[in-house]
Amino acid sequence: MAKQDRAVRTRQELIRSAATAFDRNGYALSSLTEISRGAGVSSGALHFHFSSKQALGSAVEESAAQSLGDIIALPPREHPAPLRHLVDTSHALARRLDEDVVLRAGFGLAADATWMGDVTLWRTWRSWVRTTLTRARHEAALSPDVPIEDAVSAVTAAVVGAQALGRFDVEWSPEYALTQFWNLMLPRISAMAPAE
Repeated sequence: MAKQDRAVRTRQELIRSAATAFDRNGYALSSLTEISRGAGVSSGALHFHFSSKQALGSAVEESAAQSLGDIIALPPREHPAPLRHLVDTSHALARRLDEDVVLRAGFGLAADATWMGDVTLWRTWRSWVRTTLTRARHEAALSPDVPIEDAVSAVTAAVVGAQALGRFDVEWSPEYALTQFWNLMLPRISAMAPAE
């Protein structure tokens, strides 16, 4: 059992090290030597767990997809107001992107021209946003004059943009940026906004 636990830990360390390398350098410029060194294992141990850098990239994506699934899996009945659920979940995703290098690298791989993977996390996020806004429309919480696809694009872009800007400017707070976005956006899209 101890051997099996050690193998699971080694695999997780390799995924984390790969994510750190991909996040810092991009997929193409990350080397297996750098990844094995970052995980504190030999290249033989790396190849025992992953046959190639492509297999490591896929493992990063799969792990990130699981994290995203956990974020968006909160049952709606615990959040009866769909727009509130959308706001809270966008903040939760922004926080996790800031804290979790595997999740961040998984999202980053989708924008990396040198990576060809099967999972596109931004599409998953966008689809969840669309489903939540559609629910808001059915519950008459979304203003009837708001095109759902326009709102989906705006919300997806706001989360992507807040995260991207936060990576390159230490003074930029994705959490603050999203709060400002929602302060501006919610009165526009909510059916319960006060009449002007």
